[in-house]
Amino acid sequence: MGDVISSHLDEAKREIITARTSEVMVEFGHLYEKQYAVALFNKVRFDIEGGGGPQPQLLHRKIPLENKAIFSGSLFQYLEENKKWRNRFIFVPDSYNINYYDSKAAHERHLHPKGTINCAGYKVLTSMEQYLDLFSNILPGIKAKVGSSPFLKCATQFPLILWHPYARHYYFCVVTEKEQQKWLAVLQDCVRHANDGLSEENKVQTPAFTDAVRLYRQAKGHYGTWDMMCGVLSQILSNLVMEEALPELRELISPRLKGKLHERQRNWMLISDAVYSLVQGQCQAQYEAVLQKCEAACSSLEASIRTDMDQIITSKEHVTNKIREVVLPKAEKLLKVSIQPYISSILDALMEPTSRGFSEVRNVFFRELVDMSKNTLNEGTKENVAQHMEKISMLAFHPVKMQSCYEKMEPLSLEGLQQRFDVSSPSVFVQRAQILMREQMDHAVYTFEQILHQSLESQCTEELCKSIQRCQDRVLKKFDYDSSTVRKRFFREALLQIFIPYMLKQLSPSCASELPHFQELIFEDFSRFILVENIFEEVVLHSMMKDITMAVKEAAVQRRHNLYRDSIVLSNSDPSLHLLGENPSIDWAGEYGEAQEEADGAGKDTECGGEGEVGAAQKRRRMKQVVSMIQVESSPVLPNESCMEVPSVNDIPEEDGEEEEEEEEEKDGDWEENSDDKASADQNGSASPRASENPPDLSNGSVLKEDEAKSEEQGKVPQKVESAQESASVVEEKGKGGDNLPMLEEQPHSDQEVSEETLPPPPEEILSGATETAPESLPEATSDFPLPPHDDSGFQSPTNEGGEAENDEEDVAPSTAAPQPSEEHPEVRETSVATAPGAETKTGDQNQ
Repeated sequence: MGDVISSHLDEAKREIITARTSEVMVEFGHLYEKQYAVALFNKVRFDIEGGGGPQPQLLHRKIPLENKAIFSGSLFQYLEENKKWRNRFIFVPDSYNINYYDSKAAHERHLHPKGTINCAGYKVLTSMEQYLDLFSNILPGIKAKVGSSPFLKCATQFPLILWHPYARHYYFCVVTEKEQQKWLAVLQDCVRHANDGLSEENKVQTPAFTDAVRLYRQAKGHYGTWDMMCGVLSQILSNLVMEEALPELRELISPRLKGKLHERQRNWMLISDAVYSLVQGQCQAQYEAVLQKCEAACSSLEASIRTDMDQIITSKEHVTNKIREVVLPKAEKLLKVSIQPYISSILDALMEPTSRGFSEVRNVFFRELVDMSKNTLNEGTKENVAQHMEKISMLAFHPVKMQSCYEKMEPLSLEGLQQRFDVSSPSVFVQRAQILMREQMDHAVYTFEQILHQSLESQCTEELCKSIQRCQDRVLKKFDYDSSTVRKRFFREALLQIFIPYMLKQLSPSCASELPHFQELIFEDFSRFILVENIFEEVVLHSMMKDITMAVKEAAVQRRHNLYRDSIVLSNSDPSLHLLGENPSIDWAGEYGEAQEEADGAGKDTECGGEGEVGAAQKRRRMKQVVSMIQVESSPVLPNESCMEVPSVNDIPEEDGEEEEEEEEEKDGDWEENSDDKASADQNGSASPRASENPPDLSNGSVLKEDEAKSEEQGKVPQKVESAQESASVVEEKGKGGDNLPMLEEQPHSDQEVSEETLPPPPEEILSGATETAPESLPEATSDFPLPPHDDSGFQSPTNEGGEAENDEEDVAPSTAAPQPSEEHPEVRETSVATAPGAETKTGDQNQ
């Protein structure tokens, strides 16, 4: 690979790339300096005047993923340097970056990962056909002989491929389709988080940056949404450079590439990745220089703003009125002919999947609480409730449990409108809505946690079930209001992202020549804070805000969308609840008894190892992981297992088997001491229906015999099998007993021993296996636990739909994993046009 890059990316080519990057960054820097002063003025004005808006009813968690990790597990990765598949241990921290290691042991020893993937701009593909369709377009116009065999042969029939238009591609695979779906949910969540854009916590840098990028692209003739407005600042700027420089570079290099078509395409991707890395480093350095220059002048600019605030506002209003006289007649004519006929149809296309998605969020949350209530009936103790809350607390960040919500947005289609209004793809709106779903779920869960915790401090054990019901009804009412507010804001922003670029593109040619004359009306001292191009865009935005607001209000009247009317505004009617929002996140396990279990476990470790080992064991026990892992029953389990599964929403058929495993764990006491025995019991006592899912060329014989011999030496296999069969019958009887539902079992630690199995040759290089999280049963709502009163019936899924969801979804308890420091999850948008301070609506991040 190095030879390919060095031979085609010589010093002359690197100089071309450096020059092109500097050219883009200089132009961007001028725009950024102007927009920085405007953004600073808007921030200071907003701080002085304040801004209104509906008061949210749900509490917001400050640090959602504190001391949490998302997932860890093993799969196979294709190494391009030697063209072989190797086992890799994957760890996803709270940053949602993907770290991959040679083994789980390397991660536990805190070694540096073999690599880290920032998923911004990537797509997750699940078939070679999808990948080759995209891959075939990277060298357009190149004629070469197509190879008889593909350059990449997947080790199994269940690939997972991360595709990027500029950066390196990553190839993974797993053994079963079920594993593939679960890993897909995790990887898509990483992409979704990385694509969410820039944090709005910084009220100056973020709007200045997004406006500068948008104006730069508009100057090049690129209006509308931009898929590559994602990632950190250096990635976005690199995407800006690559969008222009890559076609030019491809024309220089592609004719010199040798070999068959797939080989040329593969070599070009290696070169493109090297260029992307080079550009990203240069963009980062040059942006920091621009930012440092702006921040150095920030104090003097803010002093001028505060001194002359009234005069600046008066001057801006005067210029705005003059520009409105020229622009408004043209804008209204364009609006009437080309925009108004499409508003309702596009709004309907947005509202249908979005409302279904938020309704599913409500249903998932409600089912979790019903499940907890039913199990509380069996064993109504505070410790039992705390065990459930430990699982529910991270529900919003559980990619598999949330997958049913996210999938509701996937059918969004703007077919026939994308070309007319220059919308690159619906993915911009799909991912934004999915992020809002996750935020609303976390707000609901966090609010329920705080209310329930306060209730537990004053309630006796006999009143637990009633307390849960009261807290549930209280939170669902607040969720209905907040979800309505969030969706209406999302609809307004999405419509602006679609229509405003189209209007600017149509009006700019006729208005651009007149705008410079208005600059003369601005005093020179105020010219840094008042830009006529920004005022022009504000006038265009406000010209259509009335139509968009009216369309959303009319939609709120239709009950099928479950939107509150704007006249229904809840004030801060629950001040005591908002005081709870200042409280830190609740450590349910530590507060309600699990701390003693950890101390007991530490004592056992002391008997077995030194002080260093004890500290490491205690640290692992404190680690929490959103998606937990245990073994899948009825599958061949081998040492150093290579494929770990995340919990699925369609694993109910395996429910009995997994409850068997959990009951075994309770009988034996300590998970870590008995993980080897349990693996042997699964191997020898299960019929292995998953064997048909594995590739036919698996060769496990010798390793199986070794593992069986090891289990026999320990002398526990027969006892394990017998206990598993007995517990299975007990679980079955309980399941038939109606209200006497089984209690949820204690979740084992995730630092369990894992096993490996060999895959297609060479066996010493490819290892495989699978693990699964312990599911909770999801009982249906019964007469004992009726659905709460709710006027918006659309939030309750239909009978058949709810039944399918309940049959397909399972609960998973968080287990232990490496903690990572967390930042508050950002809610990020790109400002598509410059809006007036305090405006009710602004455009989203992706409007480029």
